Amino acid sequence: MSQINDFIYETIGISTKTQNEILISIIIILLLSVFRFVVLRIVWRQTKDIKVRYQWNRILSFIIPFTGIILVGAIWIPAFEQFGAFLGLITAGLAIALKDPITNLAGWLFILVRKPFVMGDRVQVGKHTGDIIDIRLFQFTMLEIGNWVDADQSTGRIIHLPNGKVFLEPQANYSSGFEYIWNEIKVLITFESNWTKAKTTLEDIIDIHTKNVDLKVKQEILEASKNYMIYYKHLTPIVYTTVKESGIQLTMRYLCNPRRRRGSENEIWEKVLIQFNEQKDIEFAYPTTRFYKQSEGI
Repeated sequence: MSQINDFIYETIGISTKTQNEILISIIIILLLSVFRFVVLRIVWRQTKDIKVRYQWNRILSFIIPFTGIILVGAIWIPAFEQFGAFLGLITAGLAIALKDPITNLAGWLFILVRKPFVMGDRVQVGKHTGDIIDIRLFQFTMLEIGNWVDADQSTGRIIHLPNGKVFLEPQANYSSGFEYIWNEIKVLITFESNWTKAKTTLEDIIDIHTKNVDLKVKQEILEASKNYMIYYKHLTPIVYTTVKESGIQLTMRYLCNPRRRRGSENEIWEKVLIQFNEQKDIEFAYPTTRFYKQSEGI
């Protein structure tokens, strides 16, 4: 064995002491890996509960690296003579082993200080949208809206997201600063309809529906402008005209509270159906196909 050590020292310049430390470190890492493998095999045989298996796997993922860092560190820093270096090694090991919890804790501090959202806000984080109902050290919780349910209504599901998501995903806040969103309702009528009369009818409907919104919105924009560069030239509802393949599309655009989006659409659509039903020269359009005989074109 000493001859091998001497050969290694002469070849690559590593002393016998350093060789022994490397060998012992490798043995420790192998033993810890075997220990983790054996424990997981036992757990896998004892239970088929996925939650229990996951918890054991997660716990060992924290304990094994931490133990390995301490044991290997004790070998490379004899008697803790260089305690500062050892402490730095421990800290680096903890940062790697506990990366996700530390990131989530930093996310919690970011949420408290910067306030991208607070309790009760309606937000979208990545692909998830909902109302914030709880904020804790490592995760925040939202009551989901949308998904398979139309018009931003609740699905009834509770979603738990790690706080670290605030560093990785964009966040859209429906409530902070300016509590109204622009909503659009598209109405398609036939080319033969009296589109100017239909447009006037729609304008009257959304004017009545939003008559109390204008003053509230102006006040909220004034408050929001203290923190954000929010500026709207026009706040009044409007109806846009567009020509589509199947008819003339009239788009009602108006401000509404995000939590009343579906309710406002329901009220407006009912009024539209009643008003158009009374007008003989206004008809809803839908995709149609027209056929012409050659004799008709002569």
